[in-house]
Amino acid sequence: MAFASFLGRVLFASIFILSAYQEFNEFGVNGGPAAKALGPKFNVLASHVHSNVGIQLPQVEMKHLVAAGIAFKGIGGLLFIFGISLGAYLLLLYQMIATPILSDFYNYDNEDKEFYQLFIKFTQNMALFGALLFFIGMKNSMPRRQPKKKVLKTKTS
Repeated sequence: MAFASFLGRVLFASIFILSAYQEFNEFGVNGGPAAKALGPKFNVLASHVHSNVGIQLPQVEMKHLVAAGIAFKGIGGLLFIFGISLGAYLLLLYQMIATPILSDFYNYDNEDKEFYQLFIKFTQNMALFGALLFFIGMKNSMPRRQPKKKVLKTKTS
């Protein structure tokens, strides 16, 4: 059972680790294609937040957001493989930040082809989010192992 759990964590975390590895290799000096794709989507989200909530999001360089995403996915994925809850929390934080920005299906009309592609990506990310919450819930509900105390046996003579 322990091996199956470990294998499941490896397969699950491979999504994040391989993505972080690919983005790291393409990063360059300006953040690579990930920063180029993230820029317009972040600006649209910032304008939505400002117009609907009245909060101005700070100006951030996209290469810094991409670098933070790479770190969250890489470190979080490695920690998750070894069953450390901090890894799941890092991946949750990445999912909470990246999913509404990258899967912006709400900016398209439902007849557009992009709407369905982004909506499918959004629901897949929500499934990953749910799996991470499940892992954290199971991790917190399992009793911790207590070292066994040696019972001294009395000698009978």
